[in-house]
Amino acid sequence: MSTVRAKKHLGQHFLNDKNAAKRIADALDPSLGFTQVLEVGPGMGVLSDFLLEKEEFETFLIDIDDESITYLQDKYPQLGDRLIHGDFLTLDFNQYFGEKMAVIGNYPYNISSQILFKILEERDRVMQMAGMFQKEVAQRCVAQPGTKEYGIISVFLQAYYDVEYLFTVKAGAFNPPPKVLSGVMRMTRNNVTDLGCDEALFWKVVKAGFNQRRKTLRNALSSIITKDKMSNNPLYDLRAERLTVQDFVDLTNDIAQTK
Repeated sequence: MSTVRAKKHLGQHFLNDKNAAKRIADALDPSLGFTQVLEVGPGMGVLSDFLLEKEEFETFLIDIDDESITYLQDKYPQLGDRLIHGDFLTLDFNQYFGEKMAVIGNYPYNISSQILFKILEERDRVMQMAGMFQKEVAQRCVAQPGTKEYGIISVFLQAYYDVEYLFTVKAGAFNPPPKVLSGVMRMTRNNVTDLGCDEALFWKVVKAGFNQRRKTLRNALSSIITKDKMSNNPLYDLRAERLTVQDFVDLTNDIAQTK
């Protein structure tokens, strides 16, 4: 069987460390009630091998790369329609998945933020996500208030998921080796079905606050609510990076009442 060339424009770095691949596969917890698992960007199937050994899962693979798809069709003929030739970012989940599923992968680093936002769009269905990102991205996802890594993606993910950093993988575990360290993380859906605020406004508030993160929110949010209409809520006097998810919910409700 031929091999697949890693393509720079697709951000491909193929994992060849089987121990790391097994640890990623083992990070998924079937007790959460999902059986369907989608692997994003399987490449040559190093992670897929471990997923397909798990009889409790119905594993799907999606890859945008023609060469990978041809290789995987030969390697896993049993997959049939569960091998999807397409773009994860535009995938219609309704076509393949039921009410509960999980997403896993050694994700292409050049679209990692878009992948996380796609998972957020499907948060009512995606019970768990595990996988590898650039270490800095994984650290931003798990970052806590008051740290420089804490930002938009930290707040949005932590609003709906419990996010954990699992372990670091060195560049030598890949072919070709990336110029950065990689970090594996896991996100498990929390019990929040409703944030308790206008969620569209919440997203606007978080984005506006961090887009001018050096300013206090009284200044950073002036495009959403004029200063003369802002209440005396002390949260306005802080920078975005100091606020917890609940603080942002409270501030969103305050804005909705006083706008």
